Amino acid sequence: MNPLLTRRHMLSTASTGFGLTALAGLMQAEASPVVHRSRRFAPKARSVIFCHMSGGVSHLDSFDPKPLLEKYAGQPMPVEVKKTQFNNNGTVQPSHWKFSQRGQSGMPVSELFPHMATLADEICVIRSMTAKFSEHAQGNFFLHTGFPFLGYPSVGAWTSYGLGTESRDLPGYIVLQSGGAKPAHGDVGLFSNGFLPAQHQASIIQADEAEAVENIRPRQSNQLQRKQLDFIGAMDRRFAGTTQHDLHVEAAISNYELAWRMQSAVPDLCDISGETEATRKLYGMDGPDSPRTAYARQCLLARRLVEKGVRFVELSCLPQKLGGKQAANPWDQHGEIKIGHANMAHQVDQPITALIKDLKSRGLLDSTLVVWAGEFGRTPFAQGTDGRDHNPYGFTIWMAGGGLKRGHIYGGTDEFGYHAIENACTIYDMWATVLHQMGIDHEQLTYRFSGRDLRLTDVHGNVLRDVIA
Repeated sequence: MNPLLTRRHMLSTASTGFGLTALAGLMQAEASPVVHRSRRFAPKARSVIFCHMSGGVSHLDSFDPKPLLEKYAGQPMPVEVKKTQFNNNGTVQPSHWKFSQRGQSGMPVSELFPHMATLADEICVIRSMTAKFSEHAQGNFFLHTGFPFLGYPSVGAWTSYGLGTESRDLPGYIVLQSGGAKPAHGDVGLFSNGFLPAQHQASIIQADEAEAVENIRPRQSNQLQRKQLDFIGAMDRRFAGTTQHDLHVEAAISNYELAWRMQSAVPDLCDISGETEATRKLYGMDGPDSPRTAYARQCLLARRLVEKGVRFVELSCLPQKLGGKQAANPWDQHGEIKIGHANMAHQVDQPITALIKDLKSRGLLDSTLVVWAGEFGRTPFAQGTDGRDHNPYGFTIWMAGGGLKRGHIYGGTDEFGYHAIENACTIYDMWATVLHQMGIDHEQLTYRFSGRDLRLTDVHGNVLRDVIA
């Protein structure tokens, strides 16, 4: 049997009258019919929230302290330096923030993240992440899709394809933006369904706009719109029958119906008037409008989305201006890193911390896997005098919830924080682990395209079993 056979196709071709009778009701009830029938096992998590730290956070200034940098401060690197993005390499640069051991785990966290420091006993820090690319667009595509260029499905699309959505009225993959945030280098291709059926592409929600999704508000009466959709649906289903119910046609039909339901679901989702003042204060929404309050709204909506059964939610950092230029990848400080990183930390520190604590208080953290990651780290030596260049050879990400170990550090870099030398791991390993916690074997989640069975982890990836509780 074809493992990609949809229930709609099965019923439409069944010989029994019951199947055809049930088809009409099934088409209304099934929000995501085009999903992969891969081998699965009991999941630890049912949703993922991906906090994309676009631009490259300095692990040396956040979660990976290197005292030796103080000893060599202002001196040339005593080890070989590989080519960097700009090759404007200066001397060894110690951290601009003091580290302290936090929580019962004693996890070192710098003063850059005073709120995240309170999560020391909740997060699982991976200090040995590596990437293959040191340029932003390639790095962002690689982080999202496992490939360094346009045309491949994002991890959110793969997750939606593998599991569908538990929400009848919302897509399986949603990207949140606010405060004028735009996609990082790579643009909306970072959220693409690639060659997967179209319903798995991300839906972008502008969290603080009056119309959160373009044209989400009906321009005509519900009755007239419903008649139009019914007519279009009947024509599409007739056409689908002539294509042996091609998955891409099925996806287009499904998208029409989902868009109809989203007209009510999205405004309700974005209406946070029912949230308590205590919740608003927790997330940092009690102050004047700022990048922090805008990002806080994304974090709050992320919690509301996983409550509604959305499988994969991605959050977007807001841009900042340094030296008169606006950074598309806002953690990317080739100069003035002390100012730039401080601005970005202020934007995301309290909201993300609140998200973790809010999920936990509502009993959702165990079933939600939060991923905090950028496309690479930064060098232990300065770029020019006060920046840091890109470093894909060893950097830090962290994950929380979803059945992972708490207050745990995995892997390590060398004494300068330059290269991963202990349990070095890859983006493939990270997503293989995420899919595993969602109950999917990453080697089995495939799609045949251009004569090859393709997958998120390509021909790579190992589940990081040492970080699983």
